[in-house]
Amino acid sequence: MSLFDYLGGFFAADMAIDLGTANTLVYVKGKGIILSEPSVVAYHVKDGVKKVLAVGEDAKLMLGRTPSSIEAIRPMREGVIADFDTAEDMIKYFIHKVHKRSIFSKPKIIVCVPHGATPVEKRAIRQSVLSAGARRAGLIAEPIAAAIGAGMPITDPTGNIVVDIGGGTTEVAVLSLGDIVYARSVRVGGDRMDEAIISYLRRHQNLLVGESTAEKIKTSIGTARMPDDGRGTSKHVRGRDLLSGLPKEIEISQAQVAEALAEPVQQICEAVMTALETTPPDLAADIVDRGVILTGGGALLGDLDLALRELTGLAVSIAAEPLNCVALGAGKALEYEKQLRHAIDYDS
Repeated sequence: MSLFDYLGGFFAADMAIDLGTANTLVYVKGKGIILSEPSVVAYHVKDGVKKVLAVGEDAKLMLGRTPSSIEAIRPMREGVIADFDTAEDMIKYFIHKVHKRSIFSKPKIIVCVPHGATPVEKRAIRQSVLSAGARRAGLIAEPIAAAIGAGMPITDPTGNIVVDIGGGTTEVAVLSLGDIVYARSVRVGGDRMDEAIISYLRRHQNLLVGESTAEKIKTSIGTARMPDDGRGTSKHVRGRDLLSGLPKEIEISQAQVAEALAEPVQQICEAVMTALETTPPDLAADIVDRGVILTGGGALLGDLDLALRELTGLAVSIAAEPLNCVALGAGKALEYEKQLRHAIDYDS
C-alpha cells in the first residue's frame, strides 16, 4: 500500500453508495445518509469536448430542456452502468461533495448491484468506482441491502421475502441465514412506469409528454388498482398535441393512470408469484407468518401493497423508509462488516 493510499484511508470516511437508475444515495460511515440526488450528469459540449456542467438535482432540471450545446445524460439504465465515462464523472462528483474538506479522499466504497447483474456489468461498476477515486470497491446485492435496511432479521434461520422496486429493476428475493435462497430480477421499475404513461397518453389522448411530466403524474395520482368509483382524482397535464403540433392541456384521471400502469404492475406481481411458487415449503411457511416487505421508490405507488395482498393472500407492508432502504442496508454492511462480510464481494 502506498503512503497516499494509507493517508487516503486515514482521512476519508468509508462510504456505501446506492447507485440507482433514478437516484444515487451516499451513506458515510458513522454519519448515515448524507447525500441523495438524481443520477443525472449535464455536460457543456464545445468543439466535441465535453465539460461537466451540473450533476444531480441541477442536471435533472435540464432533462428534455437542453439546447444543442448542453447534453443531459442518465448513466444508469436498468440498475447497471450504461455510460461508463459519465458514471465515473458522477461518482467522482459525489465523492468530492462528501469529502470536500479532505486533502486526501480515497475511501473504501461498497456499491449496491442488482442480483441479476452479469459479471461484465459488475466489473464495469467496480472499475468506475475505483477510477473515480476509491481505494477499494466492494459489491453487495440489492435485495440483501434492502432487507437489511428494512430491518428484516435475514441472519435468522427463517424465510423472509423482500420486493425492491427501483427505477430500472424490481428485485424479488427470498432470504434466510444471511443469504439469498431465491432471487429474480425483472427489468421493470419506475422508468418503465413512466414510459407506460407516456405511451398511454400518446395512443389514447394524442398528447406527447416528457419523462418529467410522466413522473409527476405517477407520483401524484399513480395507482396500481382501479379506483372504487371508477375514476378517482384527476390532474391537469400539459404537452404537445400530436395532431396540431401545438401545446395542449388535458385532464387525466386515476383510472386512466391505473390502466396505463397495468402492464408494469402485472410484471411485478408475476415476479412475486414466481418467487413464492419457487420457495421451499418450510421457508414458505415462515413467509405466511412474516408477510412481504416492499422497498424502493416504486413501493410508494398507490395501492400497490393492496394489489399484491389481493393476489397473494399474504400480508404486504411497505418499509418505514422505502426510498432509503438499500442505502441504509449497504451502510449497515459497512458499519458491521465483520458480521456481514459474506454479503460483500471485494473480488479479492
